[in-house]
Amino acid sequence: MNSQTESAIDVYRARRERVLAALKLAGGGVAIVPTAPEVMRNRDTDYPYRHDSYFYYLTGFAEPEATLVLDASAEEGEPSSILFCREKNAERETWEGFRFGPEGARDAFSFDAAFAIDSIDEHMPRFIADSPALHYALGTSAELDAKVRGWLSAVRAQSRSGIEAPSKAQNLLPLLDEMRLVKDAHEIAIMRRAGSISAVAHRRAMQACRPGLHEYELEAELLYTFRRHGAQAPAYGSIVATGANACVLHYPAGNAIIQEHDLILIDAACELDGYASDITRTFPASGRFTPAQRELYDIVLAAQSAAVDATRAGVSFDAPHQAALRVLSQGLLDTGIVDKNKFATADDVIAQRAYSRFYMHRTGHWIGMDVHDAGDYRDHEGPLDDQGARPWRTLKPGMALTIEPGLYVRPADDVPERFWNTGIRIEDDAIVTATGCELITREVPVDASEIEALMRASR
Repeated sequence: MNSQTESAIDVYRARRERVLAALKLAGGGVAIVPTAPEVMRNRDTDYPYRHDSYFYYLTGFAEPEATLVLDASAEEGEPSSILFCREKNAERETWEGFRFGPEGARDAFSFDAAFAIDSIDEHMPRFIADSPALHYALGTSAELDAKVRGWLSAVRAQSRSGIEAPSKAQNLLPLLDEMRLVKDAHEIAIMRRAGSISAVAHRRAMQACRPGLHEYELEAELLYTFRRHGAQAPAYGSIVATGANACVLHYPAGNAIIQEHDLILIDAACELDGYASDITRTFPASGRFTPAQRELYDIVLAAQSAAVDATRAGVSFDAPHQAALRVLSQGLLDTGIVDKNKFATADDVIAQRAYSRFYMHRTGHWIGMDVHDAGDYRDHEGPLDDQGARPWRTLKPGMALTIEPGLYVRPADDVPERFWNTGIRIEDDAIVTATGCELITREVPVDASEIEALMRASR
């Protein structure tokens, strides 16, 4: 095991210790965190396996059929960090590859103890006996709920011997969500690298773009670049949308042929070592924006710049959205997309939600191990407002979020025709700092003139 791996293992072990400490403060108990199941695609073929994010966050262990148990009620000298995983199996490893096995996983990932996953029903009643509480993702898995009921039944069967079952079950996810919300240096380093790989892929797509290509051909350039630079997979289904397709928010790359005067909207990024990136760029198929396209593009870019300027520790999560919304609303008025005779100011556009026909999503979301990462957006301890909502939570250094305003203009009698079928989104990933934010995906240009120059150089 090299020093970098050893350093990472220290990170995972420290996270488990944080969970154990929090559970002890809450009165003790046993936490149960299974990884994701394998899922069959068809007949004897599974989908590519991807671990559960919560499990991986605490273990760094990527094999299927595994469960982490953290015993905050363990006596001194007893194991408090226990892994259940697959046994070594020479025949299966011939077909499927290396397995750590319990002993190998215990030593490599610094667990106190490890057992075969097939023996979990034998061991779990012993771990939870006389424990005050169980902590796990309540109600998220019927299979896990059934297993927990079976383990509790096994403990209750020993009640005549004075052994008691846990008296309460608590949801573990809020504790893990709060931990995952603020990224540590280990996470940020991986996310920077993921962002860099995704930026290279977007540059390649811009340079490869030509009228006459299919959307899926640009998608192929992205996927090739992700893997070529070491990413394991796309972080989500790649959106490659030409022309009117860009007005469909979650449009998958399809068979449409790119036309000379189309704008191309690409929302695509890689996953690296368990962490997602998320980038959107919009660029002209011909290599040059038309005047109408440039007019809308510059509004969206100005909205993103305003949102970036509003992103810093101490402000609410909603602050970047409100900053972008004001710029977009003014732009809709200035272009005549929103009728100036009905709405005098941007405040009027916002108050009456006239923008929502053209901007129907928020300006960002958390990002991390999941592309829409864990963590609440509102402070559930705060007072209710007049609409019964809790206040938006306050940004802190180390939080990571996307900044992604957009405009989507479909044909309509009350909209200038030069803007019809135009979809534009610009998205970057940001790490919150004390004084602002660090954009980790800006190795691909956003300025319209820079995009044109990049594409012109590849012609």
